[in-house]
Amino acid sequence: MNTYRNEPADTRSMGIVHSALRRDLRRTRMVLDDPPPPDDSRRRAIAAHVLWMCRFLHRHHAGEDAGLWPLIRERDRSAGALLDRMEADHARIAPALAAVEEAAQAYGDDPSARERLLTTLSGLDDVLLPHLRREELEMMPVVAATITTAEYRAIEHEYFVAPKRFAELGMEGHWVIDGATPTDRDAILSVVPAVPRFLILHGFARRYRRQAALRWGDGPASTVPALHVASIEERT
Repeated sequence: MNTYRNEPADTRSMGIVHSALRRDLRRTRMVLDDPPPPDDSRRRAIAAHVLWMCRFLHRHHAGEDAGLWPLIRERDRSAGALLDRMEADHARIAPALAAVEEAAQAYGDDPSARERLLTTLSGLDDVLLPHLRREELEMMPVVAATITTAEYRAIEHEYFVAPKRFAELGMEGHWVIDGATPTDRDAILSVVPAVPRFLILHGFARRYRRQAALRWGDGPASTVPALHVASIEERT
């Protein structure tokens, strides 16, 4: 970490994670919208994945609220208004996430809940996508100017890595780099030490591909790449 002691924070990982979220939210809507309706195995796999994404987002936002935002607020008092906006966004996203979780649970049990899940996913898009865009384009430049890469990575490790089991991190790693550009893939993998990186890449690849194939099949949804903020139009 000493290499990055005085380097402005490299926050690329935030946008890469956001791109993975946008990608799979779009994939989910495509599979739910396009005929024929998912069979029982795919339906349950999609419902489980949506629930996983909701848990991921809850933990992601909790980590920002507990670790990243307080440090930025302490270091840069002028960022207060923008940080207040970030926290208000999180508060507005939480009930939309809860609605999606309830709908996904219902869809896992009953295919008739498909329209309910689509409706709640649309509601989540309305509040989440503008927040992700604002965080990447407005908040991350402030973070980069306020803390170092070493400090940013320490927060990532404490709040987003250390609490998770290795198997969970292995699957999450493949999820993040699924459809990513080579540059983004390298940016994520470069921060993982050599031995864990080898285990993640080779120990979880087959399992991840199997689960992804069950969710998305071989249709258009399976080819959706990671969606960078610059590549999509978001409702405001």
